[in-house]
Amino acid sequence: MTDAITTFFDAWGMADADARRAAIQKSFSSTATYADPRTDAPLTGPDAVAEYVGMFSAQAPGAVAEVTASDTRDGVTRATIAFKMPNGMQQLGQYFAEMGQDGQINRMVGFVGTGAPE
Repeated sequence: MTDAITTFFDAWGMADADARRAAIQKSFSSTATYADPRTDAPLTGPDAVAEYVGMFSAQAPGAVAEVTASDTRDGVTRATIAFKMPNGMQQLGQYFAEMGQDGQINRMVGFVGTGAPE
């Protein structure tokens, strides 16, 4: 698992906006793109990603995102994420990240679920 991916998903549970933004800026390159099922289009740059993650934090106070598994193949890291709500509900997602030589995320795309048959 890469530090940048763990740092990024740790930021989802941070109530402090400045700490959250700093963690995301540390994780993403300045030109990185991010997309998941709730974004209308890919977001570009850590500031846009931080604003998006901040909306999650505001709508789900006390929720956290935890990397539960990851592996890397041919320069792409796949991470399974558990979004845990304070009421005990949990949603899984899978994210695929292309990493730069500096260890920062250059591109990340997320999907609801794990792709496993229901």
